[in-house]
Amino acid sequence: MKLNLIRPLAFFDLETTGTNIGIDRIVEISVIKLHPDGSEDVKTWRIHPGIPIPLESSLIHGIYDEHIKDEPKFKELGTSIAEFIGESDLAGYNSNKFDIPMLMEEFLRAGVLFDLENRHFVDVQNIFHQMEQRTLKAAYQFYCNKKIINAHSAEADTRATMEVLLAQIEKYENTEFEDKKGNRSKPIVNDVQALHKFTNLNSPVDFAGRMVYNEQGEELFNFGKHKGRRVEDVFNMEPSYYSWMMQGDFPLYTKRKLEEIYSRWSAKRAAERQAKPVQPKPVENQAKPEQPKPIEAANNPIPQNPLENQPKKEFNKPDSRSNQQNQPLKKDDGPAKPVNEDMLKMLADKFKKG
Repeated sequence: MKLNLIRPLAFFDLETTGTNIGIDRIVEISVIKLHPDGSEDVKTWRIHPGIPIPLESSLIHGIYDEHIKDEPKFKELGTSIAEFIGESDLAGYNSNKFDIPMLMEEFLRAGVLFDLENRHFVDVQNIFHQMEQRTLKAAYQFYCNKKIINAHSAEADTRATMEVLLAQIEKYENTEFEDKKGNRSKPIVNDVQALHKFTNLNSPVDFAGRMVYNEQGEELFNFGKHKGRRVEDVFNMEPSYYSWMMQGDFPLYTKRKLEEIYSRWSAKRAAERQAKPVQPKPVENQAKPEQPKPIEAANNPIPQNPLENQPKKEFNKPDSRSNQQNQPLKKDDGPAKPVNEDMLKMLADKFKKG
């Protein structure tokens, strides 16, 4: 069948580092440009995202860091991609919610002009979901070939749900299923545990889907700016995110599971702090090592206080008895008398030679 086209229709698909439009990057883009005459141009680019590709994403699309380490970044390829698409309308699967916003985000980061005005967008997933409705009424009609009597009454809907499950097991029990990683299995069997595993493909932590398990059983955030990041890693770099969620308008069960993870993380942090070796405190009375003397002091030792080794003088009141015993007696002869002849004669007699 040939599409009736007035201008080219560019079918495109992206492989990315994740699903967060604001954070993640494109690692591959493929475009099939279908022209009005029925001819087509096909082009595929591998792109270095500038960030590591998470293992969870690589396991889905098969592109690992080593595959794109030498590829150009989007900033180098953006103009070529925009020119190839040209004025085409755009088509994809879930493209309105993911591929177009992601592509526009990359164009804006790279500063490449790509105008979405006056284009048409065809999302094949929306056609599928609207034409093949996923309501209980549609499922009951499809699997049981019956219409629900008293639809939207609790008992009627409950019974219809039970009958649909029985019909699904009968219809798909030997049907092969291929998951996103290419693994093939026959998951629909008459076993509740197997059905649980198949119907919880996203492995939600809290049922509301705000957190999911990865393949290692670790909790990841599944919304917002930290989508795809481990919950404990977010606590490490932004502990206040926990308080924000606990005070926010989130389901109580989501908060309960978040609190469990936070308590486990806090206990782990406390254990790590206790495991760190404690630095010994210096002993106050421990003898200090003798400090080397300066060269000058060693050669010319000068006491720090010259009086510290001298006997202390006692400044007591004088004792008259001790003064008399210890001091020589002095005779008080009064004022000196003038020299006279008698005194000279006495001196002469004293020194007279015999």
